[in-house]
Amino acid sequence: MVPLMSLVWPILLSAVIVFIMSSIIHMLPLWHRSDYPGLPDEEGFRKAVGPMKIPPGDYFVPRPKGPAEMKEPAFIAKLTEGPRVMMTVLPNEHPSMGKPLAGWFVYSVVVSLVAALAAATVLGAGTAYRVVFHTVGLVAFAGYSLALWQANIWFGKSLSVTVKSTVDGVIYAALTAGTFGWLWPK
Repeated sequence: MVPLMSLVWPILLSAVIVFIMSSIIHMLPLWHRSDYPGLPDEEGFRKAVGPMKIPPGDYFVPRPKGPAEMKEPAFIAKLTEGPRVMMTVLPNEHPSMGKPLAGWFVYSVVVSLVAALAAATVLGAGTAYRVVFHTVGLVAFAGYSLALWQANIWFGKSLSVTVKSTVDGVIYAALTAGTFGWLWPK
């Protein structure tokens, strides 16, 4: 077992490396540019929905009032006619990147911390690089990627976005694992 305090540097450095790599990945025009295409008639949508003053939050349309309504012909007709929409409404303001970037960094620290806790519990000082890489990499991959598939399965998130984000997670996990392998206590 390795004391958690001896893993402070790998935890923080791996989070910084993941933060930098994710910034590079998301700024490149090739990888994530097509994740969220525009609507066919964005202005028409804005004019139809804007006056509703929908508060920020997550919404599902059509939304049944309960399980019984899901079986009613009128509700089934709504599902068949469409549109079926799951959407997140954001506040009407100029977006600031500060809060999401800070949240992403904290999340990266948490993933590294959980990976450190798992590895420190099962590995001793002087463990071979590849064993540290494997252990930390698996935990970090779980933290960065597995829940993405729930959004695909349950909420219809596109397969291409899910796969690309999972590949991002593999990259982040490998960087985290490599950092821990390099800085693992001897």
